[in-house]
Amino acid sequence: MIHVLVVDDSEDDALLVHRGLRKAGLEISMARAESAEGVAAALSERTPDVVICDYNMPGVRAEDVLDQVREHDPELPFLLVSGQVGEETAAALMRAGARDFVLKDRLARLAPAVQREIHEAAERRQHRHAEIALRESEERFRLLAEHAHDVIFRFRLHPAPAMEYLSPAVQSITGHPPEDFYADPALIFRLVDPEDRAALERSWQSPQPGTLAIRWHHRDGGVVWIEQRAGAVTGADGRPVAIEGILRDISERVRAEEDRAEMEQQLRQAERLDSLGQLAGGIAHDFNNILAVISGYAAILSEELGPEHPLHADSQAIEQAAARGSGLTRQLLIFSRLEPSRPETLDLNAVATDMQRLLARTLGEDIELRTTLSLDLPPITMDRSKLEQVIMNTAMNSRAAMPSGGRLTLATGVDRETGHVCLTIADTGCGMAPEVASRAFEPFFTTKGRGKGTGLGLATAYGVVSDAGGTITLESAPGEGTTVRVCLPPAEVTAPAATLVPRAAADSGQGRSILVVEDEDGVRDIVCRILRKAGYEVHAAGDPLEALRRCREEELRFDALLTDVIMPGMSGTQLAAELRRTRPGLPVLFMSGYTSGPAPGGQEIPADAPLLHKPFQTEHLLGTMQQLLPR
Repeated sequence: MIHVLVVDDSEDDALLVHRGLRKAGLEISMARAESAEGVAAALSERTPDVVICDYNMPGVRAEDVLDQVREHDPELPFLLVSGQVGEETAAALMRAGARDFVLKDRLARLAPAVQREIHEAAERRQHRHAEIALRESEERFRLLAEHAHDVIFRFRLHPAPAMEYLSPAVQSITGHPPEDFYADPALIFRLVDPEDRAALERSWQSPQPGTLAIRWHHRDGGVVWIEQRAGAVTGADGRPVAIEGILRDISERVRAEEDRAEMEQQLRQAERLDSLGQLAGGIAHDFNNILAVISGYAAILSEELGPEHPLHADSQAIEQAAARGSGLTRQLLIFSRLEPSRPETLDLNAVATDMQRLLARTLGEDIELRTTLSLDLPPITMDRSKLEQVIMNTAMNSRAAMPSGGRLTLATGVDRETGHVCLTIADTGCGMAPEVASRAFEPFFTTKGRGKGTGLGLATAYGVVSDAGGTITLESAPGEGTTVRVCLPPAEVTAPAATLVPRAAADSGQGRSILVVEDEDGVRDIVCRILRKAGYEVHAAGDPLEALRRCREEELRFDALLTDVIMPGMSGTQLAAELRRTRPGLPVLFMSGYTSGPAPGGQEIPADAPLLHKPFQTEHLLGTMQQLLPR
């Protein structure tokens, strides 16, 4: 249905138009107006598909009607119908926007003109809507591109390279405004890191550029990681003629991934060190039992032979070798954090000053030794001998890294973030490659060559510091020296002072009976022999269950219990707890190759029960036993 607005002061002429259109087969509805007000009312009520206007009307001019129609809808077809009109007038109306001119005596032309103009008007409207949509789309793209954090680009490759579009975000990423890239198409390649430039060029020549991570250099010298997501525009021959896509700053993501990878590496290293620590602790435990037997029998042999015997020096050499072996196992236990600490409240500055004096005599005259001490350091709680060992082990490594001399600096301070008290040991030595530095805390790892080091120095330091609740880190690079940083928590309470053990008399065990429980035959035999030689009556058992059975069945009478801590089936602490149920005041002395925290079964070593660390000297065993037993 075509809606027609006829503007004519003659109703009869309007009917002629209506009949002519119907006769041509058009289905129409019609409204008529004969004044400017009537035209305005008709247009506002319903927009027609076509306006047919007479020229000669007393109430309104055709030119005015045309203006009203154009203002209402520029694309609305306007056809002039008149009995007589001059060519100049008709031409002027056509220039003003009238689409056609039909004489009233030739109305047969009207229907085809109406159909044509309605069709062309629809095409014009569609084209205009497309243009509007395009402009709106371009405006949205412009706003998006100008405010996007990502760089949107299009680069022409052929026939001549040129940057066709680059969004403003490029300036924040590179420091260069888009105008610099328009003026210099090669600039985008010069900003890419030389190692990544070839990859970018290959990507832009590929039909499928895809995703690529590259480094750009900012105008201020910084490095920015960029992720490219691009597509190729190909020509008729299938070759890329342009590249377009986005460039996104992924520097934060890359740094986060690097931090995560570093943390994972540290976690793997910590797990590896813990595993090696458990292995080292197990070896040290068994080795200490062997050393206890060697040391004990060597001491008895030295005493029996006397200082005048030719083999006395040999027996003492055995004792000394056992002592060196004990020192080695102690380092293993310190690394594995199984060596019990004897903490005390320390002034780190005082320890560093004392160690400076010792190191000055140890390192040699070609090493310049400096100390930089921070005032008002909080005290720390730590085993002093272990802290001194950390400093000594680290200093010896530094000495080995400076064969031609250098400078070693001890510095103290407080970490502002954690509040920990820190000791920094820095040298000017040869430094380490990254793969060497990453293994520096592994036990038995050394670069000193065969026979020149055990590889336990820094491993022991790692165990000592970790056991004290602190951290130890190492920074090094070839030719730039090495810095070891130890951070320890400030002290909360003062550690109890160590109690001296008196030397026992030769007959200190007269009239006393001891129950010895030890699963290692060699250790049990030598301990029993030492006690019997000192005058004690000794009852021996190979495990706690045997000891309990003998106490029940044989009604053993003894004055003290001497037991190993770690034994199969039942621990020494569990055995002591079981015996103290019937004898609450029973004196107990523990011995162990290592112990740290609760023994198997969850029993803590009682506060009133001393602990002997294997291997121990005969005098230490007898002196501790004499101190333990009431007079």
